[in-house]
Amino acid sequence: MHESTIDPRCVPVPLEGPVPEGDAIRSPDYPEADHATWAKLYARQRERLFGRSCREFLDGLEAMRFPDERIPSLRDASRVLAAATGWKVARVPGLLHEEPFFAFLARRVFPSTDYIRRPDEMDYTPAPDLFHDVFAHLPMITHQGFADFYQRLGRCALAARGDDRRRLERFYWFTVEFGLIDTAEGVRVYGNGILSSYAEIEHALGPDVVRLPFDPERIAEQEYDFTQMQSTLFVIDSFDQLTEEFEGWAKRRGLG
Repeated sequence: MHESTIDPRCVPVPLEGPVPEGDAIRSPDYPEADHATWAKLYARQRERLFGRSCREFLDGLEAMRFPDERIPSLRDASRVLAAATGWKVARVPGLLHEEPFFAFLARRVFPSTDYIRRPDEMDYTPAPDLFHDVFAHLPMITHQGFADFYQRLGRCALAARGDDRRRLERFYWFTVEFGLIDTAEGVRVYGNGILSSYAEIEHALGPDVVRLPFDPERIAEQEYDFTQMQSTLFVIDSFDQLTEEFEGWAKRRGLG
């Protein structure tokens, strides 16, 4: 792709000095059009969750108590996470480089943007926005098991070098962003990249996707294309399995 065609929001930004976290975050003065975008995205995506998302995400969404008609406050969201699992939110200016991103996770801090996609990007935006960060990521971090796994993944990624760093990125992709879980009601979604996407949440459970049993060794070597709908996904049996098998894999790689 020619450099001039790259959306600038997809280019990682450097962090210059400390960023506000938790109660230090101040919300922008959003125009009403931005609040309207949140309201539309929030209403239609909630309708697509039932029968598709896992119970843990739905419980987390209820715990977060996001407003229907206005963009949530990152400070308020951070307070909910702190009470639930000891995490907090940091406000960052955009897509981060790997090292600072994983460093936040290792400290139990989720780095979130505070801008929302344009009205012409309702179905797809090339870069993370606050709807992806807030709606899709934060509810799962209220779940203690997932929150602990998320921090552990961040710490292992900081310790990884070379090919192992790339393996951790794939692991992140096929769990945090695009993970599925087998439940008594059938296969459901816990991956944040799926949960914030109007089309991907149906596609992920449809006939065009190969759904494989959770296998850390295979996941670590499975390539993906972030510009396309996913064709291969992995299914965990439980969040205990996710944590335990990731721990075993990390120790075998010398990352434990």
